[in-house]
Amino acid sequence: MSAALDRRLTATGIATGLLRAFVVGLTLATAGIHATLGGPLFALNAIGYSIFATMMAVPGPIGRVRWLVRLGLLGFTATTMVGWVMFGARFDLAYLDKGIEAALVTALLIELWFVDGGPFGIAREARRLVAEATGSLGAAGHAH
Repeated sequence: MSAALDRRLTATGIATGLLRAFVVGLTLATAGIHATLGGPLFALNAIGYSIFATMMAVPGPIGRVRWLVRLGLLGFTATTMVGWVMFGARFDLAYLDKGIEAALVTALLIELWFVDGGPFGIAREARRLVAEATGSLGAAGHAH
């Protein structure tokens, strides 16, 4: 491998790591805000964000489906934002949180595009996941 390619791959890895750390930080920030608001809905939201942050941060087998975690976090965040637009109270901390969530959505979209290959890369991974799942089910069915 050439030195230029090696440097480029190293820079890409660092950028990817920083982007993921940014996503985890934003996710934990909005989890913390929701945890301070009181009430079961906010507590559940804080727990949901905390679980997503953990799934984004931990190494290991979850890395194979991190694209799916990103999509789930994107949907969770978008749903939270729509819920606030429809029913939420308007106060300074709420606006701050929506800014954090907007930055989170943006960072997730960037990560989905550059790390996961955009819509085509995600579709490829989804097909792979379905093929693995159906292959495993088929193999299990023949074992009996």
